Amino acid sequence: MSHVKQIIFYLKTWNSVLLICLWLMGCTNKSADPAVFGAPVKVNINGYSGNIMEPFISRDGAYLLFNNLNSLPENTNLHYAKRISDTEFDYKGEIDGVNTPDLEGTPTMDKFGNLFFVSTRSYQSTLATIYRAQFSSGTASNVELVNGISKNQSGIVNFDVEVDNSGDFLYFVDGTFDASGNTTTADLVIAEKSGSAFQRLSNSADILKNINSSQLEYAASISVDGLELFFTRLATPITSSSTPQIFVATRTKADGVFGNPVRIAALDGFIEGPSISADGKTLYFHKKDNGKFQVYLTRR
Repeated sequence: MSHVKQIIFYLKTWNSVLLICLWLMGCTNKSADPAVFGAPVKVNINGYSGNIMEPFISRDGAYLLFNNLNSLPENTNLHYAKRISDTEFDYKGEIDGVNTPDLEGTPTMDKFGNLFFVSTRSYQSTLATIYRAQFSSGTASNVELVNGISKNQSGIVNFDVEVDNSGDFLYFVDGTFDASGNTTTADLVIAEKSGSAFQRLSNSADILKNINSSQLEYAASISVDGLELFFTRLATPITSSSTPQIFVATRTKADGVFGNPVRIAALDGFIEGPSISADGKTLYFHKKDNGKFQVYLTRR
């Protein structure tokens, strides 16, 4: 009889373990879906009432960097706000030492405070647009052009730069435009740090082969571990009703090829410019509300 009781005990124990394992597998499968995010929540920037585009959440979560409207009649400049909570920031003004009468936009920063951004200030003479500086408490110093990025071909413009957490890799766009200034092609490119410059990866096209398409791909955001790439895609040809969408693609190792991207279904409307938090749980982006661009977030 004691043997029977032992067998029953073992069976109950095994069933409990099995149920726990199945439950854990179900949770793992659910959380492993990179495109599962919740409903968007508006982010408040106290003291700022203008357009907010291309938000970037710093790796330590202390700052939200952004640019104002990226078209005329505004002069597009870099701004920053300081964190109160993940949904509330205090506006601190333009980033000192970096803005000019030309366009400055798409700020991004590594964990060391190296600020990268796009500026058209010297394109006519250099055919290059990506700059860097050192960011500290709202001030940018040692502003300089990043060498090794441009293809040095008139008509090709690099925009929407993103630096990874380590500062060793840049994700940016090779874009072309028509006579009216509309984007005609846009593909993502990766460059690696080489001394004081950057060099395009020889296998960049292969790494991004499942992401780049005949549509426009731009505004990349790379996770801290390098395994998730968020970006914006816009179908061509562009019409007055065209609406961008935000996608995410994953890979199993930091130097591997990204898989097929998946659209983040929880986000709709006119949305662009994703920026993933360091812990990978919160995604910031801008959205057009009644003709005005605002910052939103969505959580996993």
